[in-house]
Amino acid sequence: MKTCIYLSYKGLGANLLHLTYCHEIAKTYGPVTILTLCNNLESALKDDPLIEKIILIDKFHKRFIDILKLKKFLNTFNFDQIFIYYPSFRIYLASIFSNIKNVYSYPIFNKKNLHLVKAAKRFTEKSLGISNCPTETVFFIKKAKIDEINKNFDNKKFKIIIGAGSSGPSTKWVTKNFYKLINRLNDSGNYHFFILCGPDDKALSDEIINNVNKNNCLPMYDKKIEEVIPYLCSANMYVGNDSFGSHIASQSGIKSLVMLLDSPKAYTDYSKNYQRIIPDGIKIEDINHGSNLKPEDISVEKVYQKIVNNRF
Repeated sequence: MKTCIYLSYKGLGANLLHLTYCHEIAKTYGPVTILTLCNNLESALKDDPLIEKIILIDKFHKRFIDILKLKKFLNTFNFDQIFIYYPSFRIYLASIFSNIKNVYSYPIFNKKNLHLVKAAKRFTEKSLGISNCPTETVFFIKKAKIDEINKNFDNKKFKIIIGAGSSGPSTKWVTKNFYKLINRLNDSGNYHFFILCGPDDKALSDEIINNVNKNNCLPMYDKKIEEVIPYLCSANMYVGNDSFGSHIASQSGIKSLVMLLDSPKAYTDYSKNYQRIIPDGIKIEDINHGSNLKPEDISVEKVYQKIVNNRF
C-alpha cells in the first residue's frame, strides 16, 4: 500500500516534531512518502528506513486555484492513502479529486489554537485506530557516522551542542552569554563545544569562538545538514535556542536544554529529554509566538546550573 504523509511546515524542527507519527504510520503500512514544505528534511532523514521518499512541494500550496495542479501532481504517484497533518482545504480537495482511496485529514476549519503535539497525537490515534500513540521516537542514523565523529574527539570530554542559531532574532539568547557560559564551564571541567548555527550566522559563531578562553569549539555554520547531524547525535547534551538541533538531539536520547523566549511550550512538550529554561517570573504557559521576552532575563548562572544538574 502506497502511503503518503503531508506535513505543512517549512521549519525543519516542526517537521521533526512529527517524525514519531510518520513512524507509527510506517509501522502499520510500511515505509511512507512525505510531502513537505521543508527543503532540508530529505537530508535530515537520509538514514531512516521507515521513510521511503521525501518530496518537496514548493508550489501548489498557496492559492486555491492550485488545487487542480496539485491533483495532477498527486496522480503521478498513485497513492492509496494520505494523512494530512494540517487543516488544509487545498490539500484535502486535491487528494479527493486525485482519487486517493483513503484521505485522512485534520478537521478542515479548526486552525485556531492548534497544539502541534496534542493535535498530531489525536489525529494519528484516530486514523490508525490505536491508543497511547507515543509523542517521541528514535532518530535514525548509521552507527558508522557517529563512530567516525567520536574517533576524532577525546571521549573523556563532555560534548555539548551550543544551539546559537535559530529561526528568528526574537528566539535567540544573547550571543555574549554563550561565550560567558562556555568560559564558565571551561573553568570547571573538560568540555568540547559544537557551535550550531547556519551560514547566515557566521559572525555570531565567530564572536563566540573568538571570546572563548580555550581552543575547544568547533564551528558548524559551513556544514551541510547531513554533515551536522552526526555531531548532534554523538554529543552528550544540547544547550541553546529552540532549533532543529534540539529536536534531533532529544530524539537521539540526548538531554536538550532549550531557552524559550518566543516559542510555545508545545514545541518541546513531546519529549522527556527536554529541559526548558525560561525567564524568572514568567509562566511557561504564557510564552508564545509574539511574547518577545528579553533574552537577558535568562542568566548565564541559571543555564550553567541547569547543565551541571543534568549532566548525570
